[in-house]
Amino acid sequence: MILIVDDNQSNLYSLQKLLESKDFLVDTAGSGEEALGKALKNDYALIILDVQMPDMDGFEVAETLADYSKTKEVPIIFLSAVNTDKKFITRGYASGAKDYVTKPVDPEILLLKVKTFYNLQEQNIAMKKTQQNLELEVKGRRESQVTMKIQLDHFHLMLESLPQIAFTVGAEGTIDFVNGKWYDYSESEQNFPETHPDDFNILEEFERARKRGKALELEVRIKNIRSEDYRYHLLRVTPVYDEGRIKNWVGTFTDIDGQKKAEKEKDEFLSIASHELKTPLTSIKAYIQLLDRKLKLDKDSSEAGFVAKAQNQIEKLNTLITDLLDVSKIENGKLKINKKSVNLEHVISNAIDTILQTHDENKVKIDRHGVKPDILIPLDEIRIEQVLINFLTNAIKYSPHNNQVIVTTFVDEEAQEVRVSVTDFGIGIPDFKQGAVFKKFYRVEESSLQFQGMGIGLFICSEIIKQHHGSVGVSSVINEGSTFYFTLPLN
Repeated sequence: MILIVDDNQSNLYSLQKLLESKDFLVDTAGSGEEALGKALKNDYALIILDVQMPDMDGFEVAETLADYSKTKEVPIIFLSAVNTDKKFITRGYASGAKDYVTKPVDPEILLLKVKTFYNLQEQNIAMKKTQQNLELEVKGRRESQVTMKIQLDHFHLMLESLPQIAFTVGAEGTIDFVNGKWYDYSESEQNFPETHPDDFNILEEFERARKRGKALELEVRIKNIRSEDYRYHLLRVTPVYDEGRIKNWVGTFTDIDGQKKAEKEKDEFLSIASHELKTPLTSIKAYIQLLDRKLKLDKDSSEAGFVAKAQNQIEKLNTLITDLLDVSKIENGKLKINKKSVNLEHVISNAIDTILQTHDENKVKIDRHGVKPDILIPLDEIRIEQVLINFLTNAIKYSPHNNQVIVTTFVDEEAQEVRVSVTDFGIGIPDFKQGAVFKKFYRVEESSLQFQGMGIGLFICSEIIKQHHGSVGVSSVINEGSTFYFTLPLN
């Protein structure tokens, strides 16, 4: 807006109409005092000020405006018909005016001057606003940096107080913080602790997890620098997200050596007991088979039924002992995985055929969904078939009123992995218990009385898949069914 100050109403009116014809917003004042009052209340981009006015002339108005921070930057153009001498023009510029125009005024020249000073002032105001916004942004960023530093220092202090080895890793995979306990197992904060030759390489496993954007959980033996002993630790590395993207990773090594030693003693007992049971069980199985052949019993006789039931119970006992031996091998790091390039669809078909051969085909229906992965994958055929048979057997076992099972396969080219899932329509598993079903000796309470088992089959399956650098999982709804799945890397 432009303020015109003149005690002559005809001059005010004619100048106002001239400027409004060019789309300028115009305000007027008939005296110096009125002009000062309006200038302090409103924001003007330009003031056109008459020099010769009663009580307070234009020079006094300009000098007064220059004393106020709100108005000192507003450009002023003096108009005068009387004070046209050089000394008055000089005083006009000295009082803060940007220009001094003498009457009679050429309208076109006046308009050019007005446009020039008006545009300059608008640009100056815009630049000041931009500068103020930048200053506020810089101030906000500095305050944010201070806040972030305080939070980071507090976070690092918390990590230092932990009884575990703690560290953080940047989004690109570089270690950027370690607590004091780290140096008991590593001489450099840039290098992970040395692992036992028989254990997984920590850096390789973390890189694999980082590229997939998934948390890492791993039991490894790491070497203590001072004692040179290898102690079991549980490594957990979890991604931290910020606006949907991984900002960094937080990891801990928890010493579980005492726990592992206790488990080892238990596993040694299980291993010895399993081996000792295996020998007489094999003899019992052989004698029952000889007895069956020797007696040549009628298949419909009750005696033949008793022999068949005895053989069935021997097979169940044999399966339990085999599972216990597998657990022992897993815990002692002796579960051997012999990988070779195998057609995965061939493995899946063999597992399904095995289930159909050992169950009543009229009661069990297995459907195949998804694209059949006719591809070669490096895997242990026997062990992967063991996992599939376990999933399929459980699907049938825990679906007493609906023996329909669906086997689905899906190849994720982006993640470079294949997913195999087994779906049943059985009793289901509660949400809060689904995360524990792959733990050793864990059984869902709701099914433990109704269905037999030791709760180690799924644990063995999860360990086999881990040895293949894959993952296992489950999704389930009570009384609607469950889907157990595993993934395998394509390469």
